[in-house]
Amino acid sequence: MPDPLYRSLVWLAVRLGLLFTVGLPLVLLVWTSVRREGALRRLLGLYWKMASLLLIALLLLTNKAPLGFALLVAAPLLLVAVLWFWVDLNEELADFPTWRGLPLTVRIWRWSLTFYALALAALASTCLSCLTGGLERPVCAAWLEAPDQLHGVLAQIFGFVFGGRWTPAVAGFLGYAGLAGYAVGLLQWLLVRLPRQGRVAGEF
Repeated sequence: MPDPLYRSLVWLAVRLGLLFTVGLPLVLLVWTSVRREGALRRLLGLYWKMASLLLIALLLLTNKAPLGFALLVAAPLLLVAVLWFWVDLNEELADFPTWRGLPLTVRIWRWSLTFYALALAALASTCLSCLTGGLERPVCAAWLEAPDQLHGVLAQIFGFVFGGRWTPAVAGFLGYAGLAGYAVGLLQWLLVRLPRQGRVAGEF
């Protein structure tokens, strides 16, 4: 069994992740779309593209693929990078009135997510030993609990909606396929867009 304190920290990270990486960004995406704030909407669009790596990690961990543990460390660090990398978006956000509701909420969320993501990466780094196998160890088992529970929920939904079976193998296949697409997109940006546009998001 996982150490109770360590397990509690992992589940706290999971619950905070649902708030900061899913709940608030969804609210902000709807809010920025309604208000037609182009800069804020572009920032959130870039965020969601990068955040998909967390979903890929969960899919791989559902299939108990060790690579998922490495993504648990890499994904939060990439989220921090995408939030602060873009010069034009940072300047446009700085130009908004300080106490205006939407920009203020985005600023608070961006700083909160930054601290959370760095803490998550630090906590997840303690499970990097799971890359070499031995997933029955307590530290590995603690990180596999949330994907297992998510798998149970998805299996029920998938079976009800499509009448099919959602298995760990299916989750793993989708995880690897998603990771391949993610890697191609990231390489295309690093090799083509970054040299041409630098830290300018533009209409990305």
